[in-house]
Amino acid sequence: MRPSRRAWLAYGAAVWGLGLLHAGRNAIALDFDATRLQTSMQSRYGAKGAQALRQWLDMLQQQAGKPLPQQLPAVNQFWNRAVVQSEDSVLWSQPDYWATPLETLGRGAGDCEDYVIGKYFSLLRLGVREENLRLIYVRARMGGVGSTQSVAHMVLGHYATPAAEPLVLDSMVDAILPSSQRRDLTPVFSFNAQGVYVAGAQPSPVDRITRWSDLLARMRQEGFLP
Repeated sequence: MRPSRRAWLAYGAAVWGLGLLHAGRNAIALDFDATRLQTSMQSRYGAKGAQALRQWLDMLQQQAGKPLPQQLPAVNQFWNRAVVQSEDSVLWSQPDYWATPLETLGRGAGDCEDYVIGKYFSLLRLGVREENLRLIYVRARMGGVGSTQSVAHMVLGHYATPAAEPLVLDSMVDAILPSSQRRDLTPVFSFNAQGVYVAGAQPSPVDRITRWSDLLARMRQEGFLP
């Protein structure tokens, strides 16, 4: 069954409303020590990795202070073009590994979570509020209309207001579309630094997602976080 706009709105309002109760909790303070990041990237991935990092930092500098309707597509397109789709088993010899933006750019490849992580922290760096962003697990329908085949997938959602449907930033589609126009996606749950949200349920701490805690620890070591 294709998810209706009403279903997305109900889901979005529910997770947003719960999120507002925890605004400011577990807030991420980005440091972005450029010198430290460049040193880390150069030592781990060489000149090619250092160039990819410079291109990312340049994009962020160019987008700083610009209107959100310009920032969203710039960030979405950067990551969709800078990263080649691959699997964690190939890249990291693990079934499920959440790479830091540095690791993803260094390898030049990643899976759906890695695209979303890069976009999420890019937009935070540009000043988008944490409560406006959700990393959303979805079921993505494969094949044409009427297909019953789907795969687990992750997208980034931007919610302008509590009552708004999210805009979907997706590694599989360059266009940023309202969720009502992404009939191939069915939301499952979402999270950000403030908590994990499921429609109809009380929010739970994001710490329950161990891969998130591990990701932040590695980003702190790299110089992204103080």
